[in-house]
Amino acid sequence: MGRVVTIANQKGGVGKTTTAVSLAAGCALGGQKTLLVDLDPQCNATSALGRSPVERHPLVDARPIREAVAKTDIENLELLPGSQSFRDVDALATAADNESRRVAAHLAASLSVYDMVFVDCPPSLGGLTRTALATSDEVIMPIQCEYFAMEGLTQMIEVIRQVMHTDNARLQFGGILLTMYEPSLELTREIDREVREFFGDVVFSTVVPRDVTLAEAPSHGQPILTYAPRSQGSRAYIELCQEVLDRV
Repeated sequence: MGRVVTIANQKGGVGKTTTAVSLAAGCALGGQKTLLVDLDPQCNATSALGRSPVERHPLVDARPIREAVAKTDIENLELLPGSQSFRDVDALATAADNESRRVAAHLAASLSVYDMVFVDCPPSLGGLTRTALATSDEVIMPIQCEYFAMEGLTQMIEVIRQVMHTDNARLQFGGILLTMYEPSLELTREIDREVREFFGDVVFSTVVPRDVTLAEAPSHGQPILTYAPRSQGSRAYIELCQEVLDRV
């Protein structure tokens, strides 16, 4: 089975979905057979690739997951679309431990045909995120360069440790990504310095700048790499993709 990477942070608005979509697109454009799994009830990863949410989430549907996978406009990139069904979201988010493991196993059983799998999680520490972590080889945490960034990191890392010890011993901390980076701001530079001093090489060298094209791309149903390939945001995610692929 290829690498399964979960993109997670309990805070919203940190560039989590943009990172999941951009990394998936970058790997696919680089020739890797790639799957993007949308576990967020907001289904933003699904719409960002120009697709619509499904009525029933494939992870609670009895059908094989391969039957629910959708093609995208990018060669080598497929999508397991999300669902906005309150019933399905509640079933996944509140599942007991044994049910969560069953869902994780159901997902893992369909991933062997891919080189890379990226999972976009909701901004939560709940059942959906834990299910994704239980399936994954590593987790990437995007954090916005703001005052509460370190506080959110601490909470998320504790959840990752719990999953490592109870559900998935192979799970690793893939990296911390600084997003919405404005080098002209003293706060940005301070957060950058503190995070790198504390976490060291776990922090990606690449930072993702504030770039309006990153916000525009989803409305056109495209990842930044095809919507504005020469933009600052696109260049940053290409560099990040290379970093991720190099961290084997």
